[in-house]
Amino acid sequence: MSVPDLQPPARLTLTALPGIPLIRPGDDLAAVTLTGLKQAGVSLTDGDVLVYASKIISKAEGRFVSLDQVTVTPQAEAVAASIHKDPRLVTLILAESAQVLRTRPGLIVVQHRLGFISANAGIDQSNVGEEEMALLLPVDPDASARELRSALKAATGAEVAVVINDSHGRAWRRGTVGVAIGVAGLLPLTDRRGDSDLFGREMRITVLGAADEIAAAASLLQGGTDEARPIIHMRGVPYHPGNGRLSDLLRPKETDLFR
Repeated sequence: MSVPDLQPPARLTLTALPGIPLIRPGDDLAAVTLTGLKQAGVSLTDGDVLVYASKIISKAEGRFVSLDQVTVTPQAEAVAASIHKDPRLVTLILAESAQVLRTRPGLIVVQHRLGFISANAGIDQSNVGEEEMALLLPVDPDASARELRSALKAATGAEVAVVINDSHGRAWRRGTVGVAIGVAGLLPLTDRRGDSDLFGREMRITVLGAADEIAAAASLLQGGTDEARPIIHMRGVPYHPGNGRLSDLLRPKETDLFR
């Protein structure tokens, strides 16, 4: 396939697909994407990237949980009492987590079952609809990305990459940014070691988080409140095609200075 040169591009085009409806369980996101591309006047070509907000993946996959149906565990009851948080929500957070790292009033920082560190296990109640409903992250975002990529190729013939993004906080910095939690068709890291700088000095440690940079760029258009722009088309992105996965981005615990 043909992809943009891996040197940073002089132009990068991002388009928020218009007319994306409220997604419901069972909706065909590939079909929704194709309709949005048509309305935007965009035809997919090799090397394009599509970024999906994790929330619409979760909605299409039916990851809704009614808090009224949650059976609170003793552990969740104890944690909830110490941080003044709904014990039903805490039960869901603990069920989606491999380890609790930190707590404070209103917040639990965990290692999610998918391996990354996040607040409240990525469980969200915004833009979900009903007040007593929570939305979990996709079961397997990499698999979801692969399925979308395959469906888009079948429909258009184009070899594209797919990134699923979510909003995460960062150690030592305020504010959330878009990060990749699922990828297909690209290598999430771009290794520049061995390349030279302007003066011929060899790069020895430079490895770029390409998938996270793509995710963050898309989040500028997605917004996060009432914008209704969950699918972003990108053209001109420099990346290595390949069978990447979320775990490629995760720092091994033995090199993690924050734990």
